[in-house]
Order: sequence, then structure tokens, then C-alpha cells
Amino acid sequence: MTVCTGNICRSAMAEVVLRERFDAAGLGEQVSVCSRGVSDEERGNPVDRRARAVLVAHGYPGGDGHTARQVTAAELDQCDLVLAMTAAHARVVRRMAGDAPVVMYRRFDPAAPQCGDRDDPRLDIDDPWYGGPRDFEVCLAQVEAGADEVVAHVRELLTGQ
Repeated sequence: MTVCTGNICRSAMAEVVLRERFDAAGLGEQVSVCSRGVSDEERGNPVDRRARAVLVAHGYPGGDGHTARQVTAAELDQCDLVLAMTAAHARVVRRMAGDAPVVMYRRFDPAAPQCGDRDDPRLDIDDPWYGGPRDFEVCLAQVEAGADEVVAHVRELLTGQ
């Protein structure tokens, strides 16, 4: 599960990218990828049109059929990995389900700052909502930069190696 604020930009984009990467790695049938928001302010809305445009421009599906949803404690209990887009999102998820396996998404980006604090804000994926097309490009690049390592991590979880 990927988690951001409203589930229409960052986490929705990460869901699309990860689903594609898991499929390409031959794990699409074994891994279920979903996304949620910590807020219900966007509940029921589709992927932001700007996020959709950037995804499509980079060869991804546009997130058709996506409906923004707020994360629940019950859903967290079912997750093997929760990827928070920011330190604030990670803290909210941990308050909801203290034993949820929460990791900041950019921990999987080899080029991201190496931080000792598990919820270091230097690892936040920037919110493109208030920006322009360039901000959505940056967001997608941050998501893509960690995607292959997320896949490798999940493969290790599945195989125990």
C-alpha cells in the first residue's frame, strides 16, 4: 500500500508505477498493490488530471478506474508493506496501527539522502498539488527512482532470501 494525503497524486502515481514494475518482474500475480490517503478530503475522486497526464506521457496507464480512498486501520492489518510518501504520512499510519510495516518510500531510492531517523522529512516525496507540470514530473521521477528497489525488497519478502 502506498499512502499520501488525498490519494489522487503521489500515492496513486506510485500505485500505477509499482503495479507496472511488479508485472514486469513477473510478480504481478503474487503482489497486490493499492493506494490510500490519510485524509478523506478527496474521497471518491479520480487520479488528478495532471498526474494522469504525466503518467501517460511516460508510458504508464493513467490510473483509469482509480477512486481515492482513506486508509483504515483494518486495511493496514492486511498489509505486508506500507510505503509512506512523507514522514507525516508515516506518523499518521503508525498512530492508526502501531505495528504496521511502514517504510518511507524514498528509503528505497539509492540516490536519496541516507538518514538515520526512520521518518526523516528529507525523504519526503514532494507534493505536486500546488505546482505545475514540472512538479508532477519531479514526483514521478522520485517514485520511479525507488520502484525497482521496492520490487527487490518485496521479492525478498516473498522468497525469504
